[in-house]
Amino acid sequence: MTPRIEPLSEPYPPEVAERLATLMPPGQEPIRLFRTFVRNLPMAAGLNAWGRYYLSRQLSLSVRDRELVIDRTTARCGCDYEWGVHIACYADRVGLTRAQVRSIAHGSPSDPCWTTHDAVLLEAVDALHDSATIDDQLWPRLVAEFTHAQLLDLFLLAGWYHAISFAANAARVEPEDWAPRLADLLP
Repeated sequence: MTPRIEPLSEPYPPEVAERLATLMPPGQEPIRLFRTFVRNLPMAAGLNAWGRYYLSRQLSLSVRDRELVIDRTTARCGCDYEWGVHIACYADRVGLTRAQVRSIAHGSPSDPCWTTHDAVLLEAVDALHDSATIDDQLWPRLVAEFTHAQLLDLFLLAGWYHAISFAANAARVEPEDWAPRLADLLP
């Protein structure tokens, strides 16, 4: 699939190089998504505030919970790009097993690889994706596992990664060469 919006390549204008440097950890080459986003510098500047919050320790969700929300949201959106980057960079760090990665991509929260905590989190992501709300049957199970602050972070995190998925999919950002793809895990 050909990208609809080509990522910028070096040499970058100074203001683009500066923005890319703020989006990536020191010493790492900018990923295709960010090189695409810098085609709109004011929008890319806004990524710092939101992106850094959702990838920071300020988020009230644990790193594992955060990754489950991101991975399931991007999988449900069919976003090979963002799903693959997060699986490649974080799945091992947060202790996701191969069965869990496969379940995130193509399974269900009721798969036997999930704890009750993980399953209700994934159910919330699915509910938000499918209906843009949480029904009265799921709500009590969520508040038994998460604080109100954590739930608010969960809701906005899922929405943020819907937006990232929409942009990556619509612009047809090519997956990174080192990242897996959703189809890699089809049975």
